[in-house]
Amino acid sequence: MTSSHEQLLPGTRRALLHRIAVAQAEGRAPSLVAAVVRDGQALWHGARTSVDGHGPDENVQYRIGSITKTFTAVLVLRLRDAGVLDLADPLEKHLPGTGAGEATIADLLAHTSGLAAESPAPWWERTPGSMRPELADVLGEQPFLHPVGRRFHYSNPGYTLLGALVEELRGAPWEDVLRREVLEPLGLDRTSAQPLAPHAGGWAVHPWADALLPEPVEDLGRMAPAGQLWSTTGDLARFATFLARGDERVLSAESVREMRTPAAPPEAADVADGVSYGLGMQIQQRDGRLLVGHSGSLPGFLANLTISVDDDIAAVVLANCTSGPLLGAVGADLVRIVAEAEPRIPAPWRPLPEVDPAVLELAGQWYWGTHAFAWRLTAYGLASLEPLTGNGRRSRFRANGDGTWTGLEGYFAGELLRAVRRPDGSVDHLDLGSFAFTRQPYDEAASVPGGVDPEGWRGVK
Repeated sequence: MTSSHEQLLPGTRRALLHRIAVAQAEGRAPSLVAAVVRDGQALWHGARTSVDGHGPDENVQYRIGSITKTFTAVLVLRLRDAGVLDLADPLEKHLPGTGAGEATIADLLAHTSGLAAESPAPWWERTPGSMRPELADVLGEQPFLHPVGRRFHYSNPGYTLLGALVEELRGAPWEDVLRREVLEPLGLDRTSAQPLAPHAGGWAVHPWADALLPEPVEDLGRMAPAGQLWSTTGDLARFATFLARGDERVLSAESVREMRTPAAPPEAADVADGVSYGLGMQIQQRDGRLLVGHSGSLPGFLANLTISVDDDIAAVVLANCTSGPLLGAVGADLVRIVAEAEPRIPAPWRPLPEVDPAVLELAGQWYWGTHAFAWRLTAYGLASLEPLTGNGRRSRFRANGDGTWTGLEGYFAGELLRAVRRPDGSVDHLDLGSFAFTRQPYDEAASVPGGVDPEGWRGVK
């Protein structure tokens, strides 16, 4: 599968095929399929299979496990954007009587609710969901293992609660809401709660022999919002583009960016690995590259969705085995192969369509004490403040239309910047969250908090 707009070079395609071939062979997967997306276009599809003459294409369904959680998170963010709820609301406000209502909606999305990782026995992934018909059956008698909001602890029951929240507030089953609000608008017609032909069968591969055992396929019932979905590399490629760019029919670019922003404190073991979690999305630093997405697994299936927003590249990898190939590593490698072999060609530089003289006046060099910074006007009506040397505090800023600017990231996120002017209208200094930025280091002509020694700069005799 290639785009009519762009094709990868033969060497790049061979490197991608080699990577999934090694993964399928060494991981002993009955089949493994993958896709690479760039600039919103699926550029490559590859498949390796143990069946001669049968190569699954981009329309064959595999079970995607916990990638389902990202879909559920989208539904919750839609409720927030519609003003139906606030992420800071306790669950009890909208879904009373669960016994886990002190956790906030944000806690549930970010896995900081303190809830257990799994539902009480028997093993929910290999037993019918009908065994857990009520939320109380999913949560058990002691649902909390940790204090609410204090630590990241991955929780499948937490996403069951979010699915129940969606049903309560939308007045329809989770699956119906998902189809109406996400799948149909994005054209994901090969993503479904139940398998639709053609689909792969799920297998367990014996750890010490090249032998197979079919895995049962269970309807997860109440647990569906945590891991029920089936999908294809074709559909997940389109979903990846949405998660990178947003789509006003579903969620804005700002809201999907919020999903990709760390929202949970990483465990100590994860700090060194550069792993964290946003709102329904996993985040990691790998080989100097920021990757977002989600992994998934259910008996018989493995799945991974990996996106590098900066490179505008995403990879989807699906396999029909319970364990074996490390799909997270495969997805990251597919992104890296394309990014390194065929670096993104930047868009042509173009001048701004118009420049406000009062805004242009602020451009240039400023000093916070003795730290040198540059204020630059950039595209899309934004500006940036960044140190001239070193890795100090930096941020982009959005104009508010009243002469002030709001920081968008890092230390200055949400902080207000304004130009403080003298009676004659000239700029005295920039005020950023009470910090004074002046045109010269401790400019004696500006209103520097604490004042400036009247004898000025000097040497030491």
